[in-house]
Amino acid sequence: MTAVPLYLDDLKVGDVFVSADHLLDADQIVAFARQFDPQPFHVDAEAAKDSFFQGLAASGWHTAAITMKLLVQSLPLARGVIGAGGEISWPQATRPGDVLKVTSTVLDIRPSRSKPDRGMVVVQSLTSNQRDEVCQKLTSKVLCFRR
Repeated sequence: MTAVPLYLDDLKVGDVFVSADHLLDADQIVAFARQFDPQPFHVDAEAAKDSFFQGLAASGWHTAAITMKLLVQSLPLARGVIGAGGEISWPQATRPGDVLKVTSTVLDIRPSRSKPDRGMVVVQSLTSNQRDEVCQKLTSKVLCFRR
């Protein structure tokens, strides 16, 4: 089932969107890290034991990529989720066996003064695990179009 596309006029401050779940396993963590972030604590469970993380941990960029997938599926903006900047933090490591979900809240909506067909929406997206621990906090500015 495809969600109905949302436009700027459909959104209001305080709207909340919750994604489906994504089960992360060690194979996904290692495969992503080998290609994009090949550090020992992401690619080698044994080496990771003696690291800052004290065990295998997903790359923050892997968590960000999963977040993007879940965000696109749960916040069906017309013409796409087009980022215009943001701030990201990883307060908790993402681990094998974590079940991630993204809860996105509309914080601000600013219609463009110079381009009446669009505006900027500030969205806070919290990526949490099965224990409701926040693994990633993303506050982003997203371009959003009007009907």
